[in-house]
Amino acid sequence: MFNGKNILITGGTGSFGKKYTQILLQNYKPNKIIIFSRDELKQYEMAQEYNAKCMRYFIGDVRDEQRLHEAMNGVDYVIHAAALKHVPVAEYNPMECIKTNINGAENVIRAAIANNVKKTIALSTDKAANPINLYGATKLASDKLFVAANNMIGSKDIEFSVVRYGNVAGSRGSVIPYFQKLIAENATSLPITDEAMTRFFITLEDGVKFVLKNFERMQGGEIFIPKLPSMKITDLAKALAPHLEQKIVGIRPGEKLHEIMCPRDDSHLTLEFEDHFVIKPTIKFTKNCDYSVNKFGEKGKSVARDFEYNSGTNSWWLTKEELLEMVKGL
Repeated sequence: MFNGKNILITGGTGSFGKKYTQILLQNYKPNKIIIFSRDELKQYEMAQEYNAKCMRYFIGDVRDEQRLHEAMNGVDYVIHAAALKHVPVAEYNPMECIKTNINGAENVIRAAIANNVKKTIALSTDKAANPINLYGATKLASDKLFVAANNMIGSKDIEFSVVRYGNVAGSRGSVIPYFQKLIAENATSLPITDEAMTRFFITLEDGVKFVLKNFERMQGGEIFIPKLPSMKITDLAKALAPHLEQKIVGIRPGEKLHEIMCPRDDSHLTLEFEDHFVIKPTIKFTKNCDYSVNKFGEKGKSVARDFEYNSGTNSWWLTKEELLEMVKGL
C-alpha cells in the first residue's frame, strides 16, 4: 500500500524514523519519504545514509503548525514519532514537554485534516497507560487527541489511530544501550533502580513492522498494542554483564516499577487478537466500526473484565539467550 505514496515521518531522524525509512526503501517504492524534524545536523547525517531519489528532508518543529501544513501538502500517510520522551527531563521541564507532546499532536492533527492525509498513526508508549510521570501524561493526552480526531474529519475519508508499545531495544536513551556503554567503558558495576523492576521489550524492526501492518488494519480510533515479552532489569543486567556487580540506586523521578499497556480500567474496551490487543475508543464516531474484525479479517475477542496487560504479571518472559539475540548488532 506504500508504493507510489507520499509518506511523512515527524521526528524522522530518530531511531524509529531511520529504521522505518530503511524498511520502506527495502520493501516498497514510495513516491516520497519526507523526514520532518528540527535538528539540521541529524538530518544532514541521515541524508548521507538515506539519499534515494524519493527522500525529502524538511526542517521543522511540530510546535509550528504552519510548517506542518506546508510539509503535508500532497502527503498520503503520516507517522507521528516526534516527542520529548526522557522521563526525568520531562519532570524538570514540564512546559517544554507539553508544548511538543500535546500542542504538537494537535498541530499534526490539524495539518493532516487540512491536507486530506488519508491515514495517520501516532506512536505512543506504555507510560501513557495509568501515567504517573509527566511524559506519560502528555502521551495519554496525545493518544486521546488522535482518537478524538476521527470526529473532526466531517465527510473526509481520513483515519487516525495510535500504536503503543514498550521499551525498544537499542533506541537512544533506553536502558540497553546505556548498559552497553557502561560495559564498554569498563564500569565496575551497573546501576539498578529497583530489584523488582520489569519492562516490556520490542526490537526496533518489530516495532516498525507492527506500525506498517497497522496502516492496513486500521479503521480509525484504535490503540494497537503488540504482545511482547517482559524482563526484569536485574536479569537484563546479568545477561549483558554477568561479571559485573549490580548497584541499587533508587527509582528516578517519575519512574514505575512495572509498565502497563492495557489498563484494567480499559478492560471493557480491550479486544485480544492472536498477536496484539486493540483498545476501542471510549467515544462514538459518526461512522460505525466493528473493531472485533479488522481489514485483514483477523478476529478479536473481549478480554476478561479485570484484565490488565502488565510487564510484572506478563506470562511471556525473555530468556537470557533471547535477549542476547535481540541486542545482537546494536
